[in-house]
Amino acid sequence: MSSCLGLYIEEHLIKYAKVTKERDNIKVESFGVKFFDKLGDAITQVIEETYSQKTPISVNLSDEMYNYFDMFALLTKNDLQRAIKTEFESYCADKGYNPNVFETRYSIVDSQLDKDKIKIIHIADNKIELNKRLQEIEGYHLINISPVSMSIPNLIKVRKDENCLVVNIEEDTIITTILDGKIFNVDVLEEGSRDILSRINLKENSYSKSYEICKNTTIYTSEGRELQQEEQSYLPDMMPTLYNIVTHINKMINNYTDKIEKVYITGTAALINNIDLYFQEYLQDTECEILKPYFIEKTRDISIKDYIEVNSAISIGLMGLGVGVPGMNFKKKTLSDELPDWFKIDTGSSKGRRSKSSLSGLLTWDLGEKLDNTERGLIRIAIGVFLLVAIYSGFSGLLNHQMNLKQKEAEQSIANTESQIELANKDNEKIKTKTNEYSTMIQNLQDANDRLTDRNKTRNAIPNLLNQIMSVIPENVQLTSIENDKGTHIVINAQSNKYEQLGYFVARLKTDVILNDVTSTSGQKDGGVVTIKIEGDLP
Repeated sequence: MSSCLGLYIEEHLIKYAKVTKERDNIKVESFGVKFFDKLGDAITQVIEETYSQKTPISVNLSDEMYNYFDMFALLTKNDLQRAIKTEFESYCADKGYNPNVFETRYSIVDSQLDKDKIKIIHIADNKIELNKRLQEIEGYHLINISPVSMSIPNLIKVRKDENCLVVNIEEDTIITTILDGKIFNVDVLEEGSRDILSRINLKENSYSKSYEICKNTTIYTSEGRELQQEEQSYLPDMMPTLYNIVTHINKMINNYTDKIEKVYITGTAALINNIDLYFQEYLQDTECEILKPYFIEKTRDISIKDYIEVNSAISIGLMGLGVGVPGMNFKKKTLSDELPDWFKIDTGSSKGRRSKSSLSGLLTWDLGEKLDNTERGLIRIAIGVFLLVAIYSGFSGLLNHQMNLKQKEAEQSIANTESQIELANKDNEKIKTKTNEYSTMIQNLQDANDRLTDRNKTRNAIPNLLNQIMSVIPENVQLTSIENDKGTHIVINAQSNKYEQLGYFVARLKTDVILNDVTSTSGQKDGGVVTIKIEGDLP
């Protein structure tokens, strides 16, 4: 028979339930609600009152965050984990969060829209909040920290084809949607018993009294009984919150394509008399009932309502016993968790302190007869050596296992890196080849463009040159030839019977910038005719 103490912790109270399980038989040995000013003192009191100093403890998460990712169903486990990590990092980047500050877990469910995909219910909690919770239970045997949204369905025997909602109205309202017998979605409303109790507390100035008033209030009766004056005075503190919750649930039910058959109501607000009838009034086509743990039998001594009061704690305790959705434990296992119970040193009832009597008990050996000092010394030495060997072996095995894992991860990372480098080199060669081809094509286009520009320039320049020469050439000067020998270079052969006429012509070519860099020969006279050669470049 295994036992676990389930603790559901809120801002002002603890709900606790010590649960035992033997095969399929589940029993709740002790349970209750405790209000506190100092959480550590309250936890110590609960553990002492339930005699749970050595009992494994399971507690709820605080302020967890839910996200949903769609993935392909054919991904391998490693690829799926990497894909989920990438999706969460992308979400954190959009929100401006640091993904390294979160501890995460996830659950897988079939997608309702695409058969080739799966839906990931991703849960993250801040590591600072987790460490706070660990410190609160420090010194005791804490084995499990789980979200109550995933544990509360442990109290229902869900059919494989059942579609229902579990509305847990605790500090916040957490609505767990179950489709085809599996948890499909979690909605968190920042409205719940916190709002109701805070408003009543303003009048009563006592959180415990506000809690009792909430338990004993009837919001209406089906038989038409008139409400007492005391009950009527607190209804305005309750109804706005309950109305907002049931309105949200109604919208959820209408948005689902699958018919929601039943709504289970639990949590602190479920203790309000006739709350199921109030919900039924709004959710007419969906059956509403208070969540009663399926394994609890009615007894004369204990009211079923007392069990309902601590449903959250019972469900968290069952998570500690391995019941429910696997993989939701946010507490990382330590070497101490892996050791058998007989190997562990009793910490005693004082939180965080090691009991001297437990140490002395560990170093004694009951053989039914009194041992002398030598025998006791030898036994102590033997136990000490055994402990050293066991601890050394445990650490060695753990380190060896971690080294093998890291080596495999390193080898896989190296192989992936090398394959990526090889692909990058091939891509680089392709890029170089394409770059050379494009460079050649660009140069060819540039050369063709230059040739075309020169051709157009020359084609238009020669007629312009002739027109300009006609406007400046003297009457006594004759041009015997004009030649464009290369590029923009022009050679002109001219003759006249007067030197001054030729000089005037050359001067006009220069001053009017008809040609650039004009040069001319000195001139040769033959039979009264002077000939010169003029050279220059088109502007």
